[in-house]
Amino acid sequence: MTAYRRPILRSVLLLTAGASILTPPALGATSGTTAVHIARQPLGQALEALGRQTGQSIVFPPELVAHLQAPAINGTMTPDEAAHRLLSGSGMTVEPMPGGGLVVHKASAAPFRRTARKVRASRADSIEQIVATGHHTRSVMSISGDQMQEMMPGQNPMQALDLLPGVTFTNVDPWGNNEQNSSIFVHGFSNTQLGYTLDGVPLGAGAYGNYNGLSPQRAAISEDIGRTSLSSGAGALGTASTSNLGGTIEFTTRDPKQKAGATIRQTFGEYSTFRTFARVDTGRFGNGNAAYFAFARQDARPWNLGPANRQGGYQVNGKFVHKDENTAVTAYFDWQNKAEPNTQGLTAPTDLYARGAFYPDLDAAMANYPSESSKAKAPGAPNNLYYFSAAQRTDYLTYVNISHKFAPNLTWDNQLYFHYDDGAGVVATSVRTNAILTILGSYLDPTGTKYIKNGQFTYSVAGIDPKVWDATGGTGYAVRTTEYDDYRGGLMSTLHYHIGHHNIEIGGWYERNNNSQGRYWYPLTTTNTLTPYETPKNPLFTQWNNVFFTNTFVTHLQDTWRVTPHLILTAGFKSELVYTNGTLPVAALPQSLAAAVTGAKTLVDTSTHTVPGGTIPSVEPFLPAFGALWSFTPHEQLFANIQENMNSFAQTGYGSTSPWAVTTQDAFEEFRRTGKPETSWTYETGIRTSHPLRAGPLTGISGQLEYYHVDFYNRLGAIKPPNQGISGVGGTVANLGNVSTDGMDLSFTLRFGPHFSVYDTVSYISSIYGNDFMDGATLYATKGKKVPAIPVWSDKFVVSYNQGGFNAQLNGSYMGVRPGTLTNSVMVPPRLLLGFSSGYTFQHIPHMDSLKLQFNISNLTNARSWSSLTPGDADTYVGYPTPPRMFFGTIGASF
Repeated sequence: MTAYRRPILRSVLLLTAGASILTPPALGATSGTTAVHIARQPLGQALEALGRQTGQSIVFPPELVAHLQAPAINGTMTPDEAAHRLLSGSGMTVEPMPGGGLVVHKASAAPFRRTARKVRASRADSIEQIVATGHHTRSVMSISGDQMQEMMPGQNPMQALDLLPGVTFTNVDPWGNNEQNSSIFVHGFSNTQLGYTLDGVPLGAGAYGNYNGLSPQRAAISEDIGRTSLSSGAGALGTASTSNLGGTIEFTTRDPKQKAGATIRQTFGEYSTFRTFARVDTGRFGNGNAAYFAFARQDARPWNLGPANRQGGYQVNGKFVHKDENTAVTAYFDWQNKAEPNTQGLTAPTDLYARGAFYPDLDAAMANYPSESSKAKAPGAPNNLYYFSAAQRTDYLTYVNISHKFAPNLTWDNQLYFHYDDGAGVVATSVRTNAILTILGSYLDPTGTKYIKNGQFTYSVAGIDPKVWDATGGTGYAVRTTEYDDYRGGLMSTLHYHIGHHNIEIGGWYERNNNSQGRYWYPLTTTNTLTPYETPKNPLFTQWNNVFFTNTFVTHLQDTWRVTPHLILTAGFKSELVYTNGTLPVAALPQSLAAAVTGAKTLVDTSTHTVPGGTIPSVEPFLPAFGALWSFTPHEQLFANIQENMNSFAQTGYGSTSPWAVTTQDAFEEFRRTGKPETSWTYETGIRTSHPLRAGPLTGISGQLEYYHVDFYNRLGAIKPPNQGISGVGGTVANLGNVSTDGMDLSFTLRFGPHFSVYDTVSYISSIYGNDFMDGATLYATKGKKVPAIPVWSDKFVVSYNQGGFNAQLNGSYMGVRPGTLTNSVMVPPRLLLGFSSGYTFQHIPHMDSLKLQFNISNLTNARSWSSLTPGDADTYVGYPTPPRMFFGTIGASF
């Protein structure tokens, strides 16, 4: 058999234009179902299209398919089923490859059939690959859901992306679930400058304060995610996002299984971790139908808080799929309810590492802060403690997708979705800081001038204004909430038309989003202490309330032209028109926004009116994209892509970088006349390779080398106006200039036989500010400085071993030094995190398909380092701690 295999692999097999360069996981690589839409066309092109749509390597002998036509196929199926349909009547057949993917060959090739049988026999022992590289004119990389669960069962799928080149993800939670301090950078762009979708449904701009979406871990149970993909430079033109300056992150849920069954997994671990996941699959029923229902419960104690504090909640998913010869229908539903206590950052540099919270010990909280008449220093210094802080979120998300084939070369996809979010950020904070007292005093005792110094209410040796003290409950604490409501729904429609050597795609997306955000204050008394897990009622006062109505219209047109069998060109454009009307039914009092200004004796400022409101459009009618893909050898490809994108104005108010965050109507009108949305031009080019080898123990290598350049224009920032006035009141949003980014990513996988592999990726990035800027009377000399919080060098690796039912992985993530301030005056030390996982799957157990035991260790070396950062503007920054070493065990059974 070896005598036949070697020449076939070397001289006949060709990595086609639909291939994945870094092979997807071998275990189950061809068993997951996905939506496939392929028009009638030459067989070679159809196999390439199948590779693109499924993310699978499709390897075939080009001379044997050169004159064959493939039938049109449409529906939800496995890659193996789709390939067999395309090859029907061709005299060809398909078999799985070692390491994943499919190989096409003559049906009569008996020696190859013997090899294929050997391949199938060895698949259970073949090594799982870490990253799959999609075959596109741009850089697209994916991580399978199985790999995500190997690294950390139940983790946020965003956290798994930290394995990819050019990505930096940090969080204070071992699962990556804490949204307040979650941070991701992709090629120099941060959370709210990326696009996010789930099965094509827009998830919004990734903001912690919800205004147009939700986080991926709230949109789907982690175990139900089948694949997470990153377009790190530029997303597809049809991506439903108006924030994808720096690329697109796509999450794909698993389809129902074709065989009825059930799965249950239970995770235990340190800090009272108890996570349950259960799923029931109906299998096929009726006429091409299948469905599943899944449930998850997460419960754990935050590692830096006391035993009474809990994090997690409940989540339910359901998915239904119908497919027939011409039509595929998918329906999905998600509900989740959770509360996540927030971790306070530390003003660094500092010898401290983590801050906890007093909750539920109110006596301790009161005893550790000065009493009403105390002469001790006010606790306004950095790094004091909250009583509690938490994020509460409830979401409902649903969609229906209908895809219909009208003709062999014409398919129409339609998707209707709806999302509702109800959430609150809750903080029980000390009232003994000047900033908090100024807010409270403005509403509770606006005439208390004897407590005002330099434009702010103050805590001093004379104590706190008794009206403020009594109204807030007499404990020294008050509870502040930011409460959210978001109703949004939309429709996406796309036509796919194939003619000759052209695949033409034209589509549109409309969304209506109604959202509101309000800031409310509540008393905290010894008899009504409140909790971080419930939103309080009956506020003392409403500081402000924003209401937004947004209509989004996006259209796109793209042509993919196969110039030769080895050269593909793409060209297209999209149009984005986003119209947002924002108003403040309740505007903040000017006094409550005051800053300390020497000489100010009063908070009254009759010239300032904090009632901005009106409609501002974010419009770019022509955002072009061009790409090329050249398969210049059977194993190597060159790709290049150029694309322009726009980030629409954030649909949010005070405290954000948004036109509606300004504090005077005049400033709003000025921005409406002259303001521009953020835009970017992305240029990327690279080479991919995938080689089977016979070089001693090395049996295969796959990899990608990419260079990218990004020009980022009209960077928006919240600043104080240059001529603010004596009151210290007022803020505006200004164009702070441009940013230029250059970088390179190298990633590769080395395979040593069927059981052992090494994956590594190294990244370099230089992201530089192009301008200085003024904040009030202060000049920030940022021109030529590096964008803070982004490491110039980073490296990630995974060492994997599989043998029979046993598997083990050692993974690592290194970040070099990061600038901690805008002017790079302080650098953050590098960090290295290691993780370990191992497991064993038992087969052939009576009444059970399989039983798996899994063991995980996060932060293997118990490293103490900063995870997420909030950059500073002087000589300090805010750093969030890395969670300590933790141990977890999971038992999973499939029936």
